[in-house]
Amino acid sequence: MKARPVTLGGLASDLAARIVKVGATRVAVDGAPTAAPETLAGRIVDAVHGDGGHAVHIPAGGFLRQASLRLERGRTNPDAYYEDWLDLRAITREVLTPAAPGGTGRVLPSLWDPVTDRATRAPYLDLPAGTVVVVSGTMLLGAGLDFDVTVHLTQTAAAIARRTPPELQWTLPAFQRYHDEAMPHEYADVVVRADDPRHPAVVL
Repeated sequence: MKARPVTLGGLASDLAARIVKVGATRVAVDGAPTAAPETLAGRIVDAVHGDGGHAVHIPAGGFLRQASLRLERGRTNPDAYYEDWLDLRAITREVLTPAAPGGTGRVLPSLWDPVTDRATRAPYLDLPAGTVVVVSGTMLLGAGLDFDVTVHLTQTAAAIARRTPPELQWTLPAFQRYHDEAMPHEYADVVVRADDPRHPAVVL
């Protein structure tokens, strides 16, 4: 796997230019938490703003299903973590459909707070036409979510294990299953090696 080292800022600028060039309005930045997808997503938004465009960052973590559903098979079940945690319908309904060309532009930035297990009651955002919505999160690809541009931050199993805290080691089989079944590294529009998120490298 050949890769070209880049700075995080340079990567964000290159991705922002690509997104604007193709007219994308719905962008996924996908990766394990250890790859810090939210950091790159925020930098992409800043780069779009710096070029005079409009963009917002929406973490997928604000669209987890309620605890009674996502923890139905237990609090440390890796299969449930892979299959049941994200509310895919809500992301589609509240973010991706309204952000699509011809959509209402009325996007909900978050729906559910997993800490309080209550609705966040976040106000809707009325976005100007052409606003780039960057969704960051884990295991976003291969689940039927309709993105215009997809970025996958790939890490070796060893890197994920090394950076995952002890209390979350139970999630590791889910990341391996995602790699093997969804194969995001095979079909994402842009694949970035992020064993050390501070020093990314674009896969050529």
